[in-house]
Amino acid sequence: MTDDTISFGTAPSADTGQVTSAEALDAAFAGKPVELVLSDGQVKHFAAHRWTGSATATEVALFVDPCTGPTLDVGCGPGRLTAALTDKGLPALGIDISAEAVRLTRERGGAAVQHDVFDELPGGSRWQHILLADGNVGLGGDPVHLLRRLLALLQTGGTLLVEIAGPGVDCGREQVHLRVGDKVSEPFHWATVGVDGIEDVAAAAGLAVIGVRALADRHVATLSAL
Repeated sequence: MTDDTISFGTAPSADTGQVTSAEALDAAFAGKPVELVLSDGQVKHFAAHRWTGSATATEVALFVDPCTGPTLDVGCGPGRLTAALTDKGLPALGIDISAEAVRLTRERGGAAVQHDVFDELPGGSRWQHILLADGNVGLGGDPVHLLRRLLALLQTGGTLLVEIAGPGVDCGREQVHLRVGDKVSEPFHWATVGVDGIEDVAAAAGLAVIGVRALADRHVATLSAL
């Protein structure tokens, strides 16, 4: 979840929880204006349109080309990567908490289910590859916990493809909200992991970094079990 459009607006009032984060994401993927409100009062436009098109050549090179078997796309959004994997002839499943994201993924020919990554997932530990694109390593605000969870879903010899921030970006965690009009979601935690910190985070989760690829200012670490 990244966006460079920043303003300083009014922080959420104590009257939060008027909309769930899943409902706010539904609104964003349906084309409605949604804002991401940070703990310091910064307000970012949640530009969901960036994910509604087809996978770019850069994304195909970073996330699709390395995959050779069953792939789980965590936080799939509208399914551009799930669909690209499917078009490649690979078994692929997208998961997302947003019903609208799942609908859009299926509409473009990908398989998807509405699911929280920390709940029991279909497919068990059959996945040869798992994708965390678009900063989704930050889901839940605890990257070590998330990576441990995903490690349990990997086949022996499988890999995680994890998009991370570039050099010079510190690992961090903050509490954020989504805002749709005058409705604000419950607070949730989001984390950032950069190139400089991924080895320590991976090791704490029982994983090793076997490579980091950089292309068009995007960075993807390939992780495997220690």
